[in-house]
Formats: sequence, structure tokens, C-alpha cells
Amino acid sequence: MAQQIALKLEVAADRHGVLQRHPALSGAGNREQHHLVSIYYDTGRLALRRAGILLRLRRHGAAWQQTVKRQDQSDAGLTQRPEWQAPYRKHFDFSQLDDAELRDWLQRDKIAGRLAAVFESDLRRTVWQLDAEPGSRILVKLDRGWIASSGRRENISELELQLLSGSVDSLYALALELAQRLALPPLLLSKAERGYRLFLATPPAPVKAGAVPLDARDTPLAAFRLIALDCLSHLQLNHAGAVHGDDPEYVHQMRVAMRRLRAALRMFRPVLPAGFAAQLAPPMRELMRALGQARDLDVLMAEIVAPVAAALPDEPRLTDLASAITNRLYAARTAIRHSLRQPGYGRLLLTAASLLQRAPFVETAGNEAALPTLLQFADRRLRRLHKHILDLAAAARVDYPPSLHELRIGIKRLRYAIEFFGVMLPGKTGAAAVKRLTGLQDELGQLNDLASAGTLLMVCAGRNAHLREAVTLIGGWHGPRHAALLDDIPNKLERIRGLDLPRLG
Repeated sequence: MAQQIALKLEVAADRHGVLQRHPALSGAGNREQHHLVSIYYDTGRLALRRAGILLRLRRHGAAWQQTVKRQDQSDAGLTQRPEWQAPYRKHFDFSQLDDAELRDWLQRDKIAGRLAAVFESDLRRTVWQLDAEPGSRILVKLDRGWIASSGRRENISELELQLLSGSVDSLYALALELAQRLALPPLLLSKAERGYRLFLATPPAPVKAGAVPLDARDTPLAAFRLIALDCLSHLQLNHAGAVHGDDPEYVHQMRVAMRRLRAALRMFRPVLPAGFAAQLAPPMRELMRALGQARDLDVLMAEIVAPVAAALPDEPRLTDLASAITNRLYAARTAIRHSLRQPGYGRLLLTAASLLQRAPFVETAGNEAALPTLLQFADRRLRRLHKHILDLAAAARVDYPPSLHELRIGIKRLRYAIEFFGVMLPGKTGAAAVKRLTGLQDELGQLNDLASAGTLLMVCAGRNAHLREAVTLIGGWHGPRHAALLDDIPNKLERIRGLDLPRLG
């Protein structure tokens, strides 16, 4: 058995030449070229996939090689998994696997007797072997080709940095060196996963945040690492859709991922190493600004303008204003696509992931006594956030929109915190609190959207009197809803005061 440690990166197909001319690669003397044809197998019910096992045949010249892999761990593009390789002699042979449980499982008749090809790939691979630093050796693999199944096909263009010897730090150091010139964000979907999606005809869709698998026995630093890696994955899983698709939900989910990461940085600030957040803050702000511009125009069009245009279909001033907003929206989407293709985006993800693979996040032995338990820490932070929104609710005024905006932000931060720690909250108390907070946040969000829409609408209308009249029409149409939301503010504040959180630890 061999333990494979590799960092997978996306690389645009039209940037291979730039990558190969990078000094780190162009000066390497041992470059090789390979043509790789691979066939992936599973049962009709995809038992291997469900068990986290990969079975592949790969042609090497005239011979075929059998590979079995087990997916053990994957953190924001960094994979660590055992693999077993053996010559293929016209039938699968699992007798050489030194994992007895896995060997016996694969040899069962209902597995070995039901294996069939599910997808295949055809790749041109360029390989360099680099001695990145003393004691560190890295295999660099640049792949270009395709993967296909069931009459469907998808292009492959990716870079893999495989650690042969040395530390994981050397992988990230090389990745960041290459990413100075190129957009190389971490790649989360393996070739196998993309092959299975083709086989199942799984359509692409925006990805929402899921539950983070925290354990009450974790240290606060270990918990932050899991949360931050989850936020990075949430961000990157929506990247391709935001770059290549038109569904605004991809951009929205990327924005949510960044907000969750920012909330985690704020919440865990007391235990984070000095300077950690400062390294991420500038690129995070830049990305949030780009995502926000596109998202604000999406909301303006869908939630503010579209309902009025539908109610008054024969009003030309609304049609013209909607056209002006649409032009700005397309420009904003073009800008965010450009931004997400820049080297800075990949460097942000690589920098964050590299920091999370170092001490003190992965080497806490000896430091546990100096830290509170995760339950103690979570209870303390949740109560602090809870007190903060009670103070904001007491200071909120119907006639002062910024105070309601601050309250909404406070509610959102508490909601994220409860979602992060939800698995440790007793019974269904966490889900109930999140449901109440989400409702409050949505209602205050509608109020904020209406309050801020006027300024953005006037920017879109410019000096055109015809379009400014349309803005007045929109304001009048939404007036009753705005008034009703304001009238309900006392009820919202009462619901906040009635929120109770259970004790932890």
C-alpha cells in the first residue's frame, strides 16, 4: 500500500503554455509526456462509490494496471488516501491488498461478480519531478483531455502536485509560487466524481452550506479549522457555476461562504494565532466587494423592479429602467467572472488552506490545557453574541434604518454561530433558534433592501428624467409593504427578546 498526498488545482486549458514556461517548471530537466487511458469500474448500484472506494484500470503502453483507492481525507483540494496497484491480467485480482477488510469486501461475489465499466478518461499528461527544497520532492502532473460516460463528455484540465517526500508545506509553497502568474484555485471534484456525475446525468446546481461535523472533544482551534475548511469548500464548489453559468444563486452562495468564514474569524478571534486573520482580510474584502456588486443588482432586479414591472406591464418607463439595470447587471457579472479568473482568487484559497495545515491547527499537543474546552468556548461566544443582539434590539429605532441594519447583521452572526455549533446543542433547540433567527433576518433584510433600493435605483437612472420617474413609481408601489414592515418592527423586537439559548458544557 502507498499513501498518496496530493494537492489538486484547476488550470484553464488556454493557460497550459504559460504554466509550462514558469521558471519553476521550465528549468526542470526531467520532463515526461504520457498518454493515459483509464476505465473506472463499479457495480450497477454503485456500491464502490457509496463505500468511498475507487477501482480503475489504466493502460501503460501495451499493459494495463489495476488501482484501488480509498478516499480517506480531503481538505480544500488536499487529498490523503491509500492506494494499491497491481498488474492487470485479464481479470481483477484483489489478493495482494494488505487491507484484509477491504480485500474481503471486494472479493465478495456481489461485488467482484458485478463489476462493470461506468466511465472512462483519455488524458495527455506532462510530468515534472522537482526537488522543491532540501528533503522535499514533488511530482507535478499537468493533465489535459476528457472524461466520458453514457454518451456524455466533459473536458479535463487540471494540475496535481503529488508529495513524494517532505512536508505538506512544500506543496503549498510550490502552488503559491505557480499561482503568482496563474489562476490556480484548489480543485475539489476529482476525475472520478466528475465521471460519476456524467454517468448519473447529475445536472450542475448551486451548493449550499451543510452541517460541520464538530465533536465536543475537539479543541476550539480544531473546530475553527473544520469550519474554515468547510467555508472554503462551500466557496469553491460554487466557483465554476459563477464563472460559466447565469444562475445568480452561485454568486449568492459564494457570498454566503465568505460571510460564514468572516463570521468564524470574528467568533474564534480570541484563540486564533496572531496575524492569522490579517493575512486573509485584504483579499477577502476585495472578493466580497466584487460579489456584493453583482448580488445587489440581482436583488434589485428580482425583488424590487420585477414585481412592479409585472404589475404594470404597459409602463414604458419601467421597461426602460429595467433595461438600464440589466445592462449594469450584465457588466457586474462580467466583472465578477473576470475577478474569479484572476490569480488573486486562487492565492486567497491556497493561502488560507496552507495556514490551516500548519501548527497550531494540526499540532496542538501540549497546548490543550491552555485552551477552554470547545463546549465552554462555544457557550461563552454564543452568549456574547446573544447579549449583543439584545443590546442592538434595545437600541433599534424605526426612524433610524442603520440601527435596524446593525441588528440584522448581529442576528446573522448569531445564526451562523448556532449553525456552526448546532450538532452540540441539545435536542432540536439549535434548529428552532436558527429557524426563528432566519425569519427575523429575512424580514429585516426585506426592509433593508427597500431602504437601500432608492439610492441604487437613482444611480441606475442617472440624470434621465424619464428613468427617475420610473424610480418614483417603484417607490410608490412598494410604499405600503415598506410601511407594513416598519409597523411590525415592535413585534420583531419582542421575538428577539424572547429568544433563549440552552447552556453548553
